[in-house]
Amino acid sequence: MQTAFAGKVALFKGTVAAPKAQRRSLVVRAGQYDEELVQNAKKIASPGKGILAMDESNATCGKRLESIGLENTVENRQAYRELLVTTPGLGQYISGAILFEETLFQKTRGGKQMVDCLNEQGILPGIKVDKGLFPLPNSNGESWCAGLDGLAQRCGDYYKQGARFAKWRSVVSIPAGPSTIAVRDCAYGLARYAAIAQSQGLVPIVEPEILLDGEHDIDRTLEVAEAVWAETFKYLADNKVVFEGILLKPSMVTPGAEHSKKSTPEEVASYTLKMLRRRVPPAVPGIMFLSGGQSELESTLNLNAMNQSPNPWHVSFSYARALQNSVLKTWKGEEGNVKAAQDALLRRAKANSDAQLGKYSGEGENAEAGKGMYEKGYTY
Repeated sequence: MQTAFAGKVALFKGTVAAPKAQRRSLVVRAGQYDEELVQNAKKIASPGKGILAMDESNATCGKRLESIGLENTVENRQAYRELLVTTPGLGQYISGAILFEETLFQKTRGGKQMVDCLNEQGILPGIKVDKGLFPLPNSNGESWCAGLDGLAQRCGDYYKQGARFAKWRSVVSIPAGPSTIAVRDCAYGLARYAAIAQSQGLVPIVEPEILLDGEHDIDRTLEVAEAVWAETFKYLADNKVVFEGILLKPSMVTPGAEHSKKSTPEEVASYTLKMLRRRVPPAVPGIMFLSGGQSELESTLNLNAMNQSPNPWHVSFSYARALQNSVLKTWKGEEGNVKAAQDALLRRAKANSDAQLGKYSGEGENAEAGKGMYEKGYTY
């Protein structure tokens, strides 16, 4: 049979020839900072070491200072942060410190850059880069995290100032659903931030915090955590983020803070590791848990339980309140208490270092370390 079309003749003999297969090209990502990102992520995820999170906003830092009777002034914030970064021997247990923007550019009262104090102990300076949480329209009273506008420029400036990793905190509320739109926004925002941070030389800490708020049981927390991390890694992959050059800062899988049954460290470890093995690729070098309002003792015991057998990743800590609570109460804003406060920081850092190695015993802990720090609706 002959068929004419547009002045040309085509011959068909019962079958139509298959179209010629087209070659598809695969674009392989090779960023300017990739090698450095991988090296710095591995450095932070060193055996027996974790992160000191001291990136509270000025307003939140002010609340901490007010709890010991101090005014929220630049001078008082400077004095407290100086106490932390100048603690002798801190680098034995801490490999990274997350700073607020004010601190990254701040000097000690003696005129030394705070980032230099950290670097001298082998502690990598990090920086909080998100701009906080805002109400998410058409959701169940949930939040979205702002800060993508101008982020590349800010990350470049932070890198020049000495920062080598970054943190972005989004949150998911179980009592609020969570809604599909809130989970998706959380995951996509984290992925865009991570891609931008890596493009400017900063190792991104990926933190979708599952808030402790609620009466739900541990199985419900597991279900939500798995959904959130599945969505997060999907968008991280879509944005071509280098998994070897990131760190995760997850919540531990626990019951809601208002649930009637409290889980043992062994149960928390079992559920948390189950979630991680189901969702986190072994290419990721480090899991740096947040404490999320757990007591100093509880967060250390849970971490220790997770390190009783080998894991595919470095399982460690990135604690704020669980490292600083005893420090603040010891310091009380008095110069004469600085050494005692620094000793308190070293004790907590060493306890969590031991827990990262699976060797924490809990001996010598006081009653203060066992006091919970959960605050409903807590904000940074």
